Amino acid sequence: ETHGISFRIQISVKELLDTDVLLKLLFHLPVNYPSTLPDISVNSDQLTRAQCMDVKDKLLEQAKKHLSEPMVHDLILWVQQHLKDVIKQSATVCNEKTALSKGTEDGIWMLLLHLDHMRAKAKYVKTVEKWASNLRLTGRLMFMGKIILILLQGYRSSIKEYLILQKTSKVDVDSSGKKCKEKMMSVLCETEIQSQHKRFQTFEIKEYSALEELQKEFEAAGLKTLFSEFVPPLFK
Repeated sequence: ETHGISFRIQISVKELLDTDVLLKLLFHLPVNYPSTLPDISVNSDQLTRAQCMDVKDKLLEQAKKHLSEPMVHDLILWVQQHLKDVIKQSATVCNEKTALSKGTEDGIWMLLLHLDHMRAKAKYVKTVEKWASNLRLTGRLMFMGKIILILLQGYRSSIKEYLILQKTSKVDVDSSGKKCKEKMMSVLCETEIQSQHKRFQTFEIKEYSALEELQKEFEAAGLKTLFSEFVPPLFK
């Protein structure tokens, strides 16, 4: 009666790279709602803080159009339909702001991942290729016997975004054939690229028949130490 009511709603929205984004929306409806705008809080593990703030600002803009009428349902429908555009807009503004400082603040990083298995290999490989392309990451998806490695190079923010996609998207199928998330991935190394490391120009899928072949791939890229530290232990 004096404070109004608060409630949380969780919704899943399809985002830019065909992955689901889980949005947690907290609404506080004051006593004289809907004559007064609600307070809205937006959280998501898959979005940056700045993107969450942008979504909140856009929701409040929409709320003003519905003043004096119940609006929560309309706001949720709106965010489900427009989240993609808000994030695209947010990314454009962010890119413009950081274009000049990209080299210093973001830096070029490298990521080495180990996957336990791929049941739906063709679909999985296609998904990884698509993510790498969309995020402008270069590197290799490497198969050697039962060992599966993903080596990526690119801006740190893109590497982070890739990791989120890899952990939260349904990329494979389980033993019963149902779509499932990647639960058996390990991050072997995540580090800034050094002067002795060579940059991959493209992202390629490669199969190796012997450990020596795999080793040569790493050594050609100036990654001899990375190889010796992380790859041989996987074969034990």
